[in-house]
Amino acid sequence: VILHQGRGTHRLQMFTSVLAVAGYTLPAAVPPQVGMPLRGASPLMKDYPTPKGIFKTDNYLEGQALSEKIAAYAWQGEKKTVAVIGGGLSGLACAKYLADAGHTPVVLEARDVLGGKVSAWTDEDGDTIETGLHIFFGAYPNMMRLFTELGIHDRLQWKVHKMIFAMQQLPGEFTTFDFLPGIPAPFNFGLAILLNQKMLTLGEKVQTAPPLLPMLVEGQDFIDAQDELSVLDFMRKYGMPERINEEVFISMAKALDFIDPDKLSMTVVLTAMNRFLNEDDGLQMAFIDGGQSERLCEPLKRYIEARGGEVRLNAPLKEIMTAEDGTVSGLQMRDGSVVTADEYVSALPVDVFKRMLPAKWSTMPFFRQTDELEGIPVINLHMWFDRKLQGVDHLCFSRSPLLSVYADMSTTCKEYADDERSMLELVFAPCSKLAGGDTNWIGKSDEEIIDATMGELARLFPTEIANDERWPATSKQTPQGQARLRKFAVVKVPRSVYAAIPGRNKYRPSQETPIPRFTLAGDWTSQKFLGSMEGAVLAGKLAAEVVADRAAGQPTKGLKVVQPDVAAKEYAPKEPPGVKGEGAIAFGGGAVLSDSGMQWVRENDAAQFDGDEAMRPAPAEAAAVV
Repeated sequence: VILHQGRGTHRLQMFTSVLAVAGYTLPAAVPPQVGMPLRGASPLMKDYPTPKGIFKTDNYLEGQALSEKIAAYAWQGEKKTVAVIGGGLSGLACAKYLADAGHTPVVLEARDVLGGKVSAWTDEDGDTIETGLHIFFGAYPNMMRLFTELGIHDRLQWKVHKMIFAMQQLPGEFTTFDFLPGIPAPFNFGLAILLNQKMLTLGEKVQTAPPLLPMLVEGQDFIDAQDELSVLDFMRKYGMPERINEEVFISMAKALDFIDPDKLSMTVVLTAMNRFLNEDDGLQMAFIDGGQSERLCEPLKRYIEARGGEVRLNAPLKEIMTAEDGTVSGLQMRDGSVVTADEYVSALPVDVFKRMLPAKWSTMPFFRQTDELEGIPVINLHMWFDRKLQGVDHLCFSRSPLLSVYADMSTTCKEYADDERSMLELVFAPCSKLAGGDTNWIGKSDEEIIDATMGELARLFPTEIANDERWPATSKQTPQGQARLRKFAVVKVPRSVYAAIPGRNKYRPSQETPIPRFTLAGDWTSQKFLGSMEGAVLAGKLAAEVVADRAAGQPTKGLKVVQPDVAAKEYAPKEPPGVKGEGAIAFGGGAVLSDSGMQWVRENDAAQFDGDEAMRPAPAEAAAVV
């Protein structure tokens, strides 16, 4: 990039020369839309072939090798019954690989739907409501391997290889990073940035590159060493331009962990960039063609059951029972029954696990590392309009103060396909002070959240959103705007993925624990991917590996070393408070909250409310059901 000067065409010629020296050539014609604003009528839904390169990466082959290692245990060692607590992605992945190893998993899911933080359900109108807007990346090797093993790759709707950003200074316009076919990583990313003339100047691009080079050269050691720095701290330490934060890092931070750059660990951004920059198709994105509970979790359930395992819904845990020596003696369920097994795996979210931690374990530094981990709040919005909005068949980075990413699901996803009317799914973040926001939005009403969002949509679609008296934030819209909101759903997740604020990564525990026959899963446990769908699948797979290794009499990878500041403390035993109430929020998921649901959050997670709102009395009809 340092070599390039002059206009875009000259830069492209120079870059072509550099690639030629390396043995690569550009396509004969560069698409005319490269780096240009996207405008015009809503495009038809168009899916692209599964990128073949994702099956050839080192990370994919590593994931394949682990799958094969686990499956080879089916003919070795003693077969175990394994109780897996939690039917989210991590618990289901764990159970799937335990079944591959010849064991008998029993998945215990508290709710009436599988998926945890990727769960989906239908409302009274038959519309699908999702806990979150989830995107599948080419750089999700264990997820892609799982799709291969389940035979469901045809359920992924791959989109053109590009990133799309809303233009803050030019309301209603978008700009792109276009990844040209045939160009290998990391050159394709460099070229995509070079060809974009809207977001950064050449000088800013040049100034941004050197601090990121150690990420590519030194790899994970350099990346892990940056965990004490926020994204902004890293930028300023290494002299990166301030505008890179406004143009790129705000979007990345909120998309990766729902946190603003001044609160997000730089390790998270570097981990993602390292994966994406080292794989040709790493940043290519796909939508799944329906709700994940049906389209991904149900195939996992059928796979597990076909191999002798069991998946139980509506099976909430009351207590992890322990013997005098601290080992697990059984699982006390809320219905009074006791589940016993040869091995136990917790795939609970970290906030729920902490509420279940047995008193005998509460003095152990290994488990007290979880004191440093907590879930980050996020809100997922579904907004149905009475007409079609202009948009793109892709994920869009909004670069809004209130919104992270969004997509017109009526154009991108078969489940919501509609040629006449749009349904936007949007991630509202940051929505707490912990995440860098100035308002705890979980504690606000649905109408307040939707009104704030309508104000942002009026900026994104200035000529389309109507001046609607129901939503005061649209009051400045002109008569040209005609699109009105006809329906909405606000899904609140008070405790989502663990908050990756600076200094927290080192406290993520290993899957193996000091307790014999007890293993941890969940994306918050230690693994090389983020708190994400990929991280959840990998953590579940690693937990299955621990159990399978032990059953086969093979050495495990061992315990992760506990941080000295935790190991040096003495802890008094404390009784687990357990989980109060029922429903998605109580067990770490997301839901459209009623008044009673909001009251449950107020009583059990007051940090989600501002000032006096945390003390507001319960409505007369408040119940324990969330």
